[in-house]
Amino acid sequence: MARLLVFDLDGTLVDSSRDIAASLDATLRQLAPGSAAIPLERIREFVGEGARLLVERALEHAGLVLPVDEALRVYLDCYRERLLDTTRLYPGIAEALAALAGGPWLAVLTNKPGAMSRAILEGLEVAARFERVLGAGDGPARKPDPGGLEKLLDELGVAAAQAWLVGDSATDVRTARAARVRIAGVSWGFQPAALRAAGPDRLFDDPAELVRLAAE
Repeated sequence: MARLLVFDLDGTLVDSSRDIAASLDATLRQLAPGSAAIPLERIREFVGEGARLLVERALEHAGLVLPVDEALRVYLDCYRERLLDTTRLYPGIAEALAALAGGPWLAVLTNKPGAMSRAILEGLEVAARFERVLGAGDGPARKPDPGGLEKLLDELGVAAAQAWLVGDSATDVRTARAARVRIAGVSWGFQPAALRAAGPDRLFDDPAELVRLAAE
């Protein structure tokens, strides 16, 4: 039976895409007035490998040659002001987390800055469900490097065979494979086609199905 379920955040537990999009648009307007908004679907494709790559991809899409470090600083300031404007748990996630209470440990592993991740989970009133929340700046490296996942396994004393990583992207699949942890994909996230192509061990279409992982 599983002793640890590790969840990705954006696209898995929460739909944060509109707040990320609004923050990127505000960043571009501040740095290059007159910049056009980036379509939401493109921004969803940019998410998952950390804020720096997100900003780099947005600048490239907009055709802007600007210092990435400056743009990243502006983006983080803009996003910090919008963390919970529209971000919500996906329907059924709160119920799934409640159903898992008393079962395996639950944790979050995300490439979003750790402080922001914890603020989102606290604002959505589910932070107490998780034994650990590990974000950018908290662990040894960002996904798909397995270091963060291995850190969680080590701290909680769980063998790789006793854990699942739950995520919505090919990055999550690569992370799990590198750590020799099983990977469950969720189809409601930001990158369903890339996720399917990466070949997760399990693929769920409904959050209620996540409860099954506790017995596997």
